[in-house]
Amino acid sequence: MGEERSRAARIADQLAERIQEGTLAPGTRLASIRAAAREYGVSKNTVVDAYDQLVATGYLDPRRGSGFYVAPVRRRRASAPTEHFAEAMDLISLLREQLNKNYAVRAGDGRPPTSWMGRSEVGRYLSRGNRQGQDTDDFEYGRPEGFTPLRETIARTLSERAIPAGAEQILLTFGANHAMDLLVRHLVEPGDPVLVETPGYYPFFGKLRLQKARIIGVTRTGDGPDLDELDRLARLHRPRLLFLQPMAHNPTGTSMSLSAMHRLLQLAQSHDLLLIEDDPFADILPRATPHLAALDALERVIYLGTFSKTLSAGVRCGYIAAGQQLIASLTDIKMLTVVNTSGATERMIHDLIVRGRYRRHLTRLRDRVAQASAQAVTALESIGLTEITAPTGGYYLWCPLPAGVDDVALAQRASEEGIFLAPGTLFSQSETPASPGIRINIAHADHPKLLDFLAREVTGVGRADRETV
Repeated sequence: MGEERSRAARIADQLAERIQEGTLAPGTRLASIRAAAREYGVSKNTVVDAYDQLVATGYLDPRRGSGFYVAPVRRRRASAPTEHFAEAMDLISLLREQLNKNYAVRAGDGRPPTSWMGRSEVGRYLSRGNRQGQDTDDFEYGRPEGFTPLRETIARTLSERAIPAGAEQILLTFGANHAMDLLVRHLVEPGDPVLVETPGYYPFFGKLRLQKARIIGVTRTGDGPDLDELDRLARLHRPRLLFLQPMAHNPTGTSMSLSAMHRLLQLAQSHDLLLIEDDPFADILPRATPHLAALDALERVIYLGTFSKTLSAGVRCGYIAAGQQLIASLTDIKMLTVVNTSGATERMIHDLIVRGRYRRHLTRLRDRVAQASAQAVTALESIGLTEITAPTGGYYLWCPLPAGVDDVALAQRASEEGIFLAPGTLFSQSETPASPGIRINIAHADHPKLLDFLAREVTGVGRADRETV
């Protein structure tokens, strides 16, 4: 297996070099997998691995049914990163120096040297993931912005989404929630009015409450936040910030149209609003999906992404893409609060991407999400819950309940029967009582125990009735 991987890496390196030199021009179709296997004297799986690595690193574009083509040249913004060290005298510069390692004699360090750790049990464990056997920084803090090759890879991905960001505009975080925490700490003062969608992402509400902000709910419709209401509330409260999830919204599963995004950006300009665009499902949404950050070019939009929703909830890794000055300020806050994120996790994710494993995983995940979404809607409609909007690519759908149903009490009764429900009240920031509803994860929507409970407690459609439909 190791030899096959190294052969694939060598083929990928050779092709990348030819692309960089211009021998293979943009738009050139590469040899088919079968022909390339004969040319290089390797298996077809080895060629697939090599081509996947080149797709993941932005050198190739795959076209279904046609083959692999050299990708167009994507120029990154030129930027000369500035390193400022105030002789390690203040808190930020001391932390920064421990991460960036500019001095040969490191008497001011706060940790033992890497050489002390190399033969430890942890060292032996981490070395298993180091497939090339080179020295790593698993025992170092790493750069405060996060693992540079992963930030460069994310920058290429954002470029494919038409979001112009160089690696210097990306800060790695412990998932999107950590990114939100950093932004709230930096941008929100006690008493500040902040606009949020309602129903909306309740963990963000909690962060705002901790900061003692004034939370102002804007009704979430099937096409994003109600823009007329947003305009009125912005005039009334003069907020600085709006947090939203335009695509595959949590909890409703709905997505904004391109025209609604354009109008939202016009309103943001008119009211001098900063927009935080949380995009947790971007990696499994269609490539043509619009993004506020692309339309705005990261001028007043701050873009959040995460790998936790697509790889594993236990893989805490996300990122912020924004203007370089804001990223520098957030990096300082990150150092003061958590010192740094996990370099081992970031290297693992980068390795999955460049080897093409992540891309293949996403292909399988998209198919699973599409199938589960269709099954979820069908199952819930079978028990009389017919007002459901089909989800648009994420894991959630919003299930309106009949008038008079107490969603919190319903969740409590479900809990007594071993069923976990998410009542819509928790997602609401409306000044008026919201219509009752529950958020349902598509992966569990067709579970017989859930369907029986909802039929008994909400709609009265029993199993026998469903089987005759």
